[in-house]
Amino acid sequence: MNFFTWKDNGLTSDCSSLDAMASRFEETANLMKKLSKKGFKLKKTQNNQLILHHDPEVFDQWGFVSEELPFKQLCLMSDEE
Repeated sequence: MNFFTWKDNGLTSDCSSLDAMASRFEETANLMKKLSKKGFKLKKTQNNQLILHHDPEVFDQWGFVSEELPFKQLCLMSDEE
């Protein structure tokens, strides 16, 4: 399963006003809603929040890079050449 770790450290650290912070939160909320509608899921582990998708093509369409272990990624490759 393709996934990446969601880290919101510093999400608003570069904002210079409350309005800028509010805009950043709204942008992030809209992104999370779009990801949810496309079938992305949140999985909480001990110390992380992982955003994952069962379809590697959909994951790739969004430009995400999977953090899945390399040998797991190789299992997803097609044998067709």
